[in-house]
Amino acid sequence: MLRLRNRVSLFLVALLLLAATPLLAQTGPTIQLTVDATHAPDRVIRTNMVIPVKAGPLTLYYPKWIPGEHQPDGPIANVAGLQFYGNGKRIPWVRDLLDVYTFHLTVPEGVSELHVHFDYLEPSGFGGHYTAGVSATDKLVVVSWNQNLLYLAGVRAQDQIFHAKLVLPQGWKYGTPLPVESDQGDSIAFKPVVLNRLVDSPVIAGQYYRAINLTPPGEPIHHEIDIVADTPEALDMSPQVQKEMTDLVAESGKLFGARHYRDYHFLLTLSDYVAHFGLEHHECDDSRLPLNTLLSPNAAYVVGSILPHEFVHSWNGKFRRPNTLSTPYYEVPEETNLLWVYEGLTDYLGHVLAARSGLWTKKEFHQYFASIAASLGPGRPGRTWRPLQDTASAVPGMFGFGGWMNWRRGSDYYQEGDLLWLEVATIIARESHGKKNFDDFCHLFYGGPNEGPQLKPYSFDQLVAALNEIVPYDWAHFFHERLDSVSPNAPVGGIEASGWKVVYTSTPSGGGRGFFRGMADAAYSIGLTVSGDGSVFDSIWNGPAFKAGVSPGMKIIAVNGRAFSPEVLNQAIKESSTSTKPIDLLVENDNYLKNCEVDYHGGPRYPHLVREPNVSDYLDAHILRPRARHE
Repeated sequence: MLRLRNRVSLFLVALLLLAATPLLAQTGPTIQLTVDATHAPDRVIRTNMVIPVKAGPLTLYYPKWIPGEHQPDGPIANVAGLQFYGNGKRIPWVRDLLDVYTFHLTVPEGVSELHVHFDYLEPSGFGGHYTAGVSATDKLVVVSWNQNLLYLAGVRAQDQIFHAKLVLPQGWKYGTPLPVESDQGDSIAFKPVVLNRLVDSPVIAGQYYRAINLTPPGEPIHHEIDIVADTPEALDMSPQVQKEMTDLVAESGKLFGARHYRDYHFLLTLSDYVAHFGLEHHECDDSRLPLNTLLSPNAAYVVGSILPHEFVHSWNGKFRRPNTLSTPYYEVPEETNLLWVYEGLTDYLGHVLAARSGLWTKKEFHQYFASIAASLGPGRPGRTWRPLQDTASAVPGMFGFGGWMNWRRGSDYYQEGDLLWLEVATIIARESHGKKNFDDFCHLFYGGPNEGPQLKPYSFDQLVAALNEIVPYDWAHFFHERLDSVSPNAPVGGIEASGWKVVYTSTPSGGGRGFFRGMADAAYSIGLTVSGDGSVFDSIWNGPAFKAGVSPGMKIIAVNGRAFSPEVLNQAIKESSTSTKPIDLLVENDNYLKNCEVDYHGGPRYPHLVREPNVSDYLDAHILRPRARHE
């Protein structure tokens, strides 16, 4: 009842805003936007706008729900110096009392153009999630247009036209999918574009810039990777990684059978001082990694952990998007209940494409799936009270990081989504007796003619109907059963049906997403993940260390009387299998020290995938088999 009432209220508010918006605004006037990034090294970006208006009440929005971020996190707190002018005179404004993203003013008689000025102040430190985090350094900047504009209330984003101009520091180069109208070196004017396309087309720019063509032979649509970095050396992508990225483009064409963009730009920012993440857009991605990523020996693996995922989003998340995430403008709340498709399926396909293109080895794919199966299995109690569906539905109010993630759960629609969609792939193969595969579903659901970037929303029922076109099955029951499950056991049906199983051995896993590099990963033995300096990142609820009194946020000072290091802790765990004594951890907790006796004698335990000899190998022989490289 409360949910229905909220929807009615939102509808009435929208009608009132439409009535309060000048008539001319609804006819699609062109809004002039100039973003001055010449002071980006000083962490200041300046906005100037000219909005055609008529006299009367006017409401403007600052974007709140940023596409792909799944929460109302538009960085409004970073906006300063907001001023409005008409005919050279300042116009007062007030902020809405119920929504800090909304601004009200009255346009005086005789004013036909509203001039808007404000500064966007880059945060220090982490600063916020995703694009609200640090996006500028002394040598580069990532311009997310939604941070540098206001837009008309009550008018759909696709009905507002922006003529954008970007001013860069002298000599900086840039990459973006936006069509360029004129380029005068440090001042770039882009062709007029609707608001939702502008927001979906960020710009990366920097003193050190490189563009690499990734278009496969015979591919009619241009693909490239644009890279900016804090040093010129960091731009050095190896020929092998370039080849694998080109193969990624080719493999995506085989997987989906269609493209829905004019061209595609992988936008890669390399810096130790920006927020690190990947964010999808229709004709590009905004991916940010540490400075020397491309120079490291595992460059292909790291690149393959993020760029294929964001690339897949061009089809799954941008072209096809759940209707509950397809809002008309950025102030309308999103309903995230289908993120297990939007993100979960994207995660699965991103890993499959990483393996098919060679960015990942098959062994690395196996190890990743072993790790996520273990993270969702017995001893990880979060699944016993919070089902997969809730990890998606609750994102807007519960997105974050911290300790006790094994108990309260986080964005598990990614990891558990991987297992879910692997099982779907094996069911299609089984029910069709090998005549159909998951690629057939991708062709059906994400195919069609390339008419440039467009949005084709879908519902749960439409998703189920598409799967039934590939192979008849009670897909609705299958999904509801998996989505609502509170079983303590990991959903490993897809792993087992594809000819593999999860086992635990004393051999370190290696591979994985690199998350535990420099950390002591004792999650499957004493139940701890510990950073290199001894800080406890997580403690498994009701695990051996938890029972001994070790919690997230504490710091291990010593192990069995020796100063802590990951090696010392691992050695103690190894020796536990032949010792009757508990592992003695000296722990600091808020400047207090205590000894925690961990009663564990099982030795090291790490998850792995091994072949099930009585089941054919569908995973390696079919799912991970390259399509474009072996014809």
